[in-house]
Amino acid sequence: MNIQANQIERIKELGYTEAESRFIYIVAIHSGYFTLRQFLNFTQAKRGKRSNAFAQKLMKHGHATMRDYMGAGSIFHLFSRTIYGQIEKDNLRNRRQHSFDFIRTRLVLLDFILNNQDLAYFETEQDKVSYFCEQLEISKDLLPAKVYEGASGSRPTIRYFVDKFPLFLAPPLPGAPAVVTLSFVDSGFETPSSFSGHVNAYQGLFRQLKTFRFLYIAPKDVHFRTAEDRFRALVKRPLESDVSSEVLRYFQVRRKWDNREYVVPVTEDFEFLNDARRRFHGSRFESLYESWRTGELQERDVRREFSQLTPDRTVFFDTFLVNGHWSPVSEDRNGGERCRKDTDHQQVHRSVHPDGERKLVGA
Repeated sequence: MNIQANQIERIKELGYTEAESRFIYIVAIHSGYFTLRQFLNFTQAKRGKRSNAFAQKLMKHGHATMRDYMGAGSIFHLFSRTIYGQIEKDNLRNRRQHSFDFIRTRLVLLDFILNNQDLAYFETEQDKVSYFCEQLEISKDLLPAKVYEGASGSRPTIRYFVDKFPLFLAPPLPGAPAVVTLSFVDSGFETPSSFSGHVNAYQGLFRQLKTFRFLYIAPKDVHFRTAEDRFRALVKRPLESDVSSEVLRYFQVRRKWDNREYVVPVTEDFEFLNDARRRFHGSRFESLYESWRTGELQERDVRREFSQLTPDRTVFFDTFLVNGHWSPVSEDRNGGERCRKDTDHQQVHRSVHPDGERKLVGA
């Protein structure tokens, strides 16, 4: 983790200990929200005088707010411009108030960070943009972005990597060179469609990378298999397969769609079709499709057309189970069971590349 000593010293100047200052820095950079359980795990202390003193100090200085959730516990929001200003990050959006679902996700994300402090994260939007645009020479237009409308008369603002999910360099396999690792954080209440939407927002960037890894982070493994299947269909298979196979699949799925042969929706086909329409658009593909659909063009002809476009890419997909995660907002508001507060299971990184092999996040 890239923590500069002078930044910790600046936080200590506000009256915090070394351990408290390091924890505050991590929260400010990565989540904005935390629970005392996470502070105690970080400091390896027991609940009592130390955690109470830390909470009282934050509240007394006006550096954080505290909110009790349904009597199940409290969540702290580190919002003070003074704190963020001490580490020269007073423009981070973690300072702002956020939705219930956002807080859920940030608490899971923070548990991941605390369990993987040895990784060198790209901490800010500028760090990520600089890496892809300056080091890898990728156009800014291909980065995941969101446009924010300004006040009347002001120009819109384009922000990149607004999800702020962990992004770092690490070996995908033991002994292998480090590759860029992107991720998605599932709070435990996400749907497969939200994951698909996130992945689609990154498609432009994925296509510019020769090799990369994608990490699905969650406190429950209920969506691990579905996420892997969707990632393979939307990203891995298109990028690693030869282009002719993808074009032929696009033609086959599109013809079924045009002929209204889908009686029951097939999610994977529809997601592939939407992405393929973006990839294979223009007069060249339209002409090829019409010739193939009418039988003038055979499969071998299509393969010959794209025979020189076999990609040289390797894409990894892994999952990370955040064991022991619990927070006041990890309870299902619809009556489901709350995640267990005390869990002694070991942290496990579940890998699906290759099958059956387990490895650390930064193996």
